[in-house]
Amino acid sequence: MELRLLRQFVAVAEAGSFRLAAERLFMAQPPLSVAIQRLEREIGVKLFERGARGVRLTAPGALALDAARKCLRDAEDVVSSARAADQGEAGHLRVAFIGSVTFGLMPRIVQAFRSRYPNVRLELREATNREALVAVQGGTMDLGFVRVPALCPPGVALQTIQQDVFCAALPAAHPLTRRRTLRLADLRDQPLIGYLPSQPGGGLHAAVTHLFMRAGISPTVTQEAVQVHTVIGLVDSGLGMALVPSVNARRGSAGVAFRPLRDLPADASIGIALAHVTAGESTVARRFREVVSAAVGTRPS
Repeated sequence: MELRLLRQFVAVAEAGSFRLAAERLFMAQPPLSVAIQRLEREIGVKLFERGARGVRLTAPGALALDAARKCLRDAEDVVSSARAADQGEAGHLRVAFIGSVTFGLMPRIVQAFRSRYPNVRLELREATNREALVAVQGGTMDLGFVRVPALCPPGVALQTIQQDVFCAALPAAHPLTRRRTLRLADLRDQPLIGYLPSQPGGGLHAAVTHLFMRAGISPTVTQEAVQVHTVIGLVDSGLGMALVPSVNARRGSAGVAFRPLRDLPADASIGIALAHVTAGESTVARRFREVVSAAVGTRPS
C-alpha cells in the first residue's frame, strides 16, 4: 500500500469533498477519485458514502482513517529518525571511561551532551585504560576516556582533553607534610603505593616507573592498585605514599595530604584523552567529541 494513497484518503476524509481535497492536494479531481477507488479495491471495503453534497466516511472508513493517520505519522518518524541519526542528533553512543574522570570532568561533559542531544541514548561503562582502548579498537565501544601517556592500538587516535602533572600523596600525619613542596628524592626510602600495569608501555604505571628511572631512584613499592582513587584510599589507610595526578588534590581527603613536586622534568606531563577510531567514526561520536572540545576549550582531532 502506497503512502500516497493514504495521504489522499486522509485529505478526502478531512475535507468531506473530493473537489476540496483535490484543491488542497494541488491535483485534478478525477485522478483523486480514481485513487480512492483503487484504495477501496485494495482494502476490499467501501471507505466513503458518496452523495450530492460530498462524501462521508463509512464505519470501516472511520477506523481506517485513524490507522492511516498513525501510519503516516510513523512514516514521518522513520524519516526524521534517519535524518537525526545522520546528523548525530539521535542514536546510541557507547563510552568507556576510567574511574578518574568520574570526578568533575565526565559529569560536566555528559550533562552538556545530554542537554544538546537529548535523543541520543548514552551507554557508559567503567574500564581500565587497556580495556577502553581495546574496546574502541574492536568497536564494542565508540569512545573511551583514558589516561595518557598511553600507547594506542592500530586504528585508534587520542584527543587530549586535560593535561596534568604528578603530585605526592602522603598520609596526613606523615612528617613530610610539614614541607610545602617535596622532591622525588624525598620518596626514595618511603613505602610507595604504585600502579598495576594496565598495558605495555603506557598508563600511570609506565609514567611513574619512567619518572623514577630518570631521577635515578629505585622506589620501594609495597602495594599496587589499578585506579587512582584506590591508590589514594591506600594512602589514607597509612600504607605508604604515592604519586597521583594533581587534579585529585582538589577533592581533598581528611587523611591524605597532597604536595607538589618541585623537581619534575618539564616534559613529565600526564592527562586525560578521548580515544576514538581513525576511520569510520559515527556522526554521533563526532558530535560527542565536539561537545567535549567546547567544554574543555580544545579542538577535536
